[in-house]
Amino acid sequence: MKSDLFQTMLEVIAVEYEAESDPQGPHTAQTLMVTPSPVAFDSLPPCAFDADIRALLATSNHPVARAVLAAQTRLPWGSNPVEDLTEDSIAAMITVATLMGPDGPIPAPDVRLGLVYMRPDSYYPLHLHDADETYVLVAGQALWTAGEDVRMRGAGELIHHPSLMPHAFRTGPEGFLAIWRWSGDINTHSYAFIEDLCSALSA
Repeated sequence: MKSDLFQTMLEVIAVEYEAESDPQGPHTAQTLMVTPSPVAFDSLPPCAFDADIRALLATSNHPVARAVLAAQTRLPWGSNPVEDLTEDSIAAMITVATLMGPDGPIPAPDVRLGLVYMRPDSYYPLHLHDADETYVLVAGQALWTAGEDVRMRGAGELIHHPSLMPHAFRTGPEGFLAIWRWSGDINTHSYAFIEDLCSALSA
């Protein structure tokens, strides 16, 4: 059972991935729209980043940003599927709300989908994983590394990371909020930080 505001948010997210050129984008959108949730997304206590998330979303005209802001009280912030593989110092700069995946809350065996917020003036180090991944930034901006491509990314931009592509993000004074999806091999055990390894190889 989903609230109207929550359902509207899911529909707006689905529109973004329906337009993705990679066929797994539309597949994820379709899965999101046809899969019933076994849980009710009731109001939750605010997460530690709630005020910052709301302030950032209020600066964006992106449709997903507006829908997320309206549904903010029902989002399961803190449900990061790779939290156990992330150092405390890194985990402290982000919060994740997982919406769909093998462990729910909306069950899907072959895709994962959620939201991520990253604090201002932070660096999430170079990492990779087996899953294909697509982000859509909906508020804020970041200096984004995707393989050899390093550039500023802002609201409305879609960034695709093929399987095992190293990627990293550095925020400025705004931070960012994005939607993300995983497809292909969506295991979490392959998630690895490689910043130190890359530094050693280039030394």
